Amino acid sequence: MSATLPLHFDISGMSCAACAGRAERAMTAVPGIGAASVNFATGQGVVTLGGAAIGAVTDALQKAGYPAVTQPIALTVGGMTCAACAARVERVLTDLPGVTGASVNPVTGRAVADLLIGATTPADLAQAVSAAGYPAHLDAGADAGGQPADAGAAERKALGRDTVIAAVLTAPVFVLEMGAHLIPGMAAFLHQGIGHQTNWTIQFLLVTAVLLGPGRRFLTVGLPSLWRGHPDMNSLVALGALAAWLYSTVALMMPTLLPPDARVVYYEAAAVIVTLILLGRWLESRAKGQAGAAIRALAGLRPATAQVDRDGTLTDVATASLAIGDIVVVRPGERLPVDGTVLSGSGYIDESLLTGEPTPIATRPGQRVTGGTVNGNAVLRVRAQAVGAQTVLAGIVRMVSDAQGAKLPIQALADRIVVRFVPAVLVLAATTVLVWLTVGPAPALPHALVAGMSVLIIACPCAMGLATPVSVMVGSGRAADLGVLFRRGDALQRLSEATVIAFDKTGTLTEGQPDLTHLTVLPGLDQDTVLSRIAAAEESSDHPLARAIVKTVKARGLALPPAQQVTALPGMGLSARVDGADLLIGADRLMQDHDIAVTALAAAAEQITAAAATPVYAAMDGQLVAVLGLSDPVKPSAAKAIAAAQKAGLRVAMITGDTQATADAVAARLGITTVHAALRPAGKLVALQDLRRAGDTVVFVGDGINDAPVLAAADVGIAVGTGADVAMETADVVLMSGDLTGITRAMSLSRATLRNIRQNLFWAFAYNVALIPVAAGVLYPLTGHMLSPMLAAGAMAASSVIVVGNALRLRRAGDLS
Repeated sequence: MSATLPLHFDISGMSCAACAGRAERAMTAVPGIGAASVNFATGQGVVTLGGAAIGAVTDALQKAGYPAVTQPIALTVGGMTCAACAARVERVLTDLPGVTGASVNPVTGRAVADLLIGATTPADLAQAVSAAGYPAHLDAGADAGGQPADAGAAERKALGRDTVIAAVLTAPVFVLEMGAHLIPGMAAFLHQGIGHQTNWTIQFLLVTAVLLGPGRRFLTVGLPSLWRGHPDMNSLVALGALAAWLYSTVALMMPTLLPPDARVVYYEAAAVIVTLILLGRWLESRAKGQAGAAIRALAGLRPATAQVDRDGTLTDVATASLAIGDIVVVRPGERLPVDGTVLSGSGYIDESLLTGEPTPIATRPGQRVTGGTVNGNAVLRVRAQAVGAQTVLAGIVRMVSDAQGAKLPIQALADRIVVRFVPAVLVLAATTVLVWLTVGPAPALPHALVAGMSVLIIACPCAMGLATPVSVMVGSGRAADLGVLFRRGDALQRLSEATVIAFDKTGTLTEGQPDLTHLTVLPGLDQDTVLSRIAAAEESSDHPLARAIVKTVKARGLALPPAQQVTALPGMGLSARVDGADLLIGADRLMQDHDIAVTALAAAAEQITAAAATPVYAAMDGQLVAVLGLSDPVKPSAAKAIAAAQKAGLRVAMITGDTQATADAVAARLGITTVHAALRPAGKLVALQDLRRAGDTVVFVGDGINDAPVLAAADVGIAVGTGADVAMETADVVLMSGDLTGITRAMSLSRATLRNIRQNLFWAFAYNVALIPVAAGVLYPLTGHMLSPMLAAGAMAASSVIVVGNALRLRRAGDLS
């Protein structure tokens, strides 16, 4: 983008002209900025960048509290055959005005750019990438139901077809040329039968057909990339194959231009190079298709049709046409097409393919159910509350897709090398040719040609570029199969580096469904009256302790008086006005904040905490009236998850808002020695920092609204999927069920994925470091032999297939059964 052109974009967070002034000053303070202004009325900023980068401008606005409005734009990009292609597409995108960052995944063929709203249009992004030689279009991401297609299916079909055609055309060439060397008497038979010139002419015709037919893809993509100064893997293949074809054609049609001992042909090399690389890409594409199978399997859980009850008539309709409020009839054994509420029917729902949990869940009228799950043996009538892209299943598909496209920090080195790799190979190939022409034995020209072709062909940036993304793709897909959703792909790496894991208590280590086990009321007060007033105040709360109190009162058949002015006090309790009395209900610290003494019921509270229950105090009009004990059973999976974490060498801690005594009792039962209790949300953040020693990577596991800040602040936040939506939105990883063994699965998968990535990177780097010099001919003085371009093509094709095949082993990782 020209530094002199003004860039217009939207800015958020401005509520007055003073805000606009501060945003403007933040931009003008960026070093190198040409000019900047902010219009409060339109909510837009205008900058002339000068020598500044747009990223520096958006960072300055973010720090000032007025972030620029960005939107992730997804593109489906064709023609990317290696990591160098992906790097080229990424550069094209980041060079566009208004693009603050871009990530391109050569495995999925998907590019995501962060676009400043108002600066340019998504269509401009697709047009720019297409102009660079990589056909692109805006990616809707999914149909109305959130179900993506297999974008690589057409490519695999085309590659398979071209490979077969190339093989059929290449086979006679290989027999005509190599048969004379490998089969006794073959050379004499060919010379007497069809003659030397006819033999070469047949090879010329067949190889030309290979290059202009199946091999045309290398020429039409690789040569324009070379002319534009951004060569890719296609450029290397095109140069190698064309060099062999051109030299051979000169030897056939203008032999006098070459010395007599240099009049040889390499048609078989050009044809076999194209065929083997097509074969390698076809195998690689098939393997990548298997890598993406997990997300397609998830998307395929949504049935194509649904039976809808409309005015008493059952009608089969396309699932994509369903609307919120429709009543869907789900027969036994069918998958639910929508998220909704059961109106009638009781039975069991199999949620295993969403949560990883094999035990069916009981369902009854009034209960929420999730699309994609399998109905048991009852007929259910379900009112649709979320359809299409708004369903939980569609959200899971989006999360997995985003995680699969993420770049891990470990990929940075490979990216830096890939950008410079192909130009470096071209220089090495040219240098190799010059060295052989200068000091090589006679005939020098054929030796130089063979060495140069081999260097071009054997070099493989594909393996380096695929090493990380294909492992991330398979690993995150496998995690989704097991009910673990990596919302951010880089959490895969950070989780493998964890040294400390901290748990919330209520709803995370415990079931989150407590029961009222103790109730002590001050003498002279009616127990039912006090309890009904407390329940009336708690009725509007969704806190597990509140639900337990209300459940007990309703079970006793007590009437609930109306409650007014109910106010939640995060981390402490709530206040309300009931029957003309001002109520405070919550922890002892809430009483302390209001100077309410709790000594009158201290003995009862001690009995409650001794039983590993939670004491909850109630006060009316500033006077303590009761203490309640609520016991929340520990999850069966908690002890197993904590033991596994400790066995893996992690420090385990508890961070909770519950009382110290109750937290200590639960911690002792689970073998946790570090406990931070009686904390408000801000206090949990402080406790998290206390756990973070120098170099530590801290994981926090929580489920509640008050856990959201800690989940965001932790190096890796893991949310229990049965908890609050805000917790899941904040976390890096989501356990779809409440089973904490999912944490062990997630950590096992994380470590397996990083180990797999390191194996891939080692292979990719070692392959190139070892074989490029061999291709250049460094072993010739010792062995008297050079590496054939055909063997180089086979090795290059095998390299990428090996990397992808190694990544596919992750499809069996993380299973604890």
